[in-house]
Amino acid sequence: MKDSVFQTAKLWLVGFTGLAKDALHVHVGLIVFFTVALVLRWPLRSWKPWAAALAVALAGEAWDIWDTLAEGRRIVPSGNWKDLWNTMFWPTAILLLARTTKLFSNTRSR
Repeated sequence: MKDSVFQTAKLWLVGFTGLAKDALHVHVGLIVFFTVALVLRWPLRSWKPWAAALAVALAGEAWDIWDTLAEGRRIVPSGNWKDLWNTMFWPTAILLLARTTKLFSNTRSR
């Protein structure tokens, strides 16, 4: 069966970047988290950039599940969980650090 556009794009990214699929999840999570925060001017302590990363991660996993079913293969929930974990670990860590420390505070010395 022919790969979906989504699967073809993922395979192209793996080949283009030389990264493993797991590493791509980490990068996508961080790119979405920081890009949304920067473009929409949301602070890193806000739940909104984190939620955007989660929405993208969940959408990607839903698409993966859809493609798996369309190909007649068995769904492996542990694989989907691992992808969510890889995507959301650093956005979650950064959100928690931004909320509980001054590491990402916007104070500047004069």
